[in-house]
Amino acid sequence: MSDPQKALATQLSNIEAKTGKSLAELKQLVQESGLEKHGAIRDMLKEKFGLGYGDANTLAHIARQAEEKTAAGDDGLASIYAGPKAALRPVHDAVMAQVKGLGEVEIAPKKTYWSLRRKKQFAMVGPATNTRVEVGLNLKDATPTARLEAMPPKSMCTFKVKLTGAEQVDGELLGWLKQAFDEAG
Repeated sequence: MSDPQKALATQLSNIEAKTGKSLAELKQLVQESGLEKHGAIRDMLKEKFGLGYGDANTLAHIARQAEEKTAAGDDGLASIYAGPKAALRPVHDAVMAQVKGLGEVEIAPKKTYWSLRRKKQFAMVGPATNTRVEVGLNLKDATPTARLEAMPPKSMCTFKVKLTGAEQVDGELLGWLKQAFDEAG
């Protein structure tokens, strides 16, 4: 069986030969098109360059991946807190300032939130709406309160706390974060 990476490299080389453009030029063309949906990008590439479905689909996928990485930056926060959610970034930063004081934490950026781990996930932080950040917590034997909401069974986290401003990142939230951190160790 052939190496998938080698097969992809060959396909991309063939696409460059068919279109007369480098991969970087093709990615730039996709970005400048203003198209965001995969199918629309694929159809544009098929029409503009006479590419078959498979080649256009692969090129659309690669161009969108490059665009997402550029938009996201290294940590993904630029894309998570883009547009109307940009005002929530200080809330995220305030939570993370507290988390850093807990000890060694592995941050796993996801598409719409950050997963915080030790041996297992103990919390997640991300915008739930355009006006609210949610901190998901995995806590054992915690009692729900008006602020510490229990999540349904089989959710990624057992509790959540809704935050609308950085001033809500307080001692009570830090206590829950520390408990979840300790329990995940």
